[in-house]
Amino acid sequence: MVLYGLQEPLQQKIWEGLPVWGTCAGLILLARETDNALAGQPLLTTLDIRVRRNAFGSQRESFETDLSVPVLGEAPFHAFFIRGPGIESVGPEVEVLATLDDGTIVAVRQGPVLGTAFHPEVSGDPRFHNYFLRIVQSVKL
Repeated sequence: MVLYGLQEPLQQKIWEGLPVWGTCAGLILLARETDNALAGQPLLTTLDIRVRRNAFGSQRESFETDLSVPVLGEAPFHAFFIRGPGIESVGPEVEVLATLDDGTIVAVRQGPVLGTAFHPEVSGDPRFHNYFLRIVQSVKL
């Protein structure tokens, strides 16, 4: 992103309302702040959250769990966390969509920006993808 000069154009498009969805590392990239960014890792700062990389440990501590995600309906969403980040705090404009049983925030939305700490694409459940498509359809660029 930095090498090809994409950071500022991406930031501008997102600030102008471009719908984006960051999963796992993409969530970190969208964040305003992280407590342990890799040296030189840029952040787009377009989602008002603070994240912690590898919040649940190393690759060996990857896990699956069922989440309550009311915007997706009553049925739980089976989520796969692969060295996932945890969201430590959110700004006032950020809607929390899902948390773990211990209260760790793992899915958020701020306007047309969606962020998940887990990998919905692994689940085989299309509800998060359909939710994002509805966000895209609602945006007038």
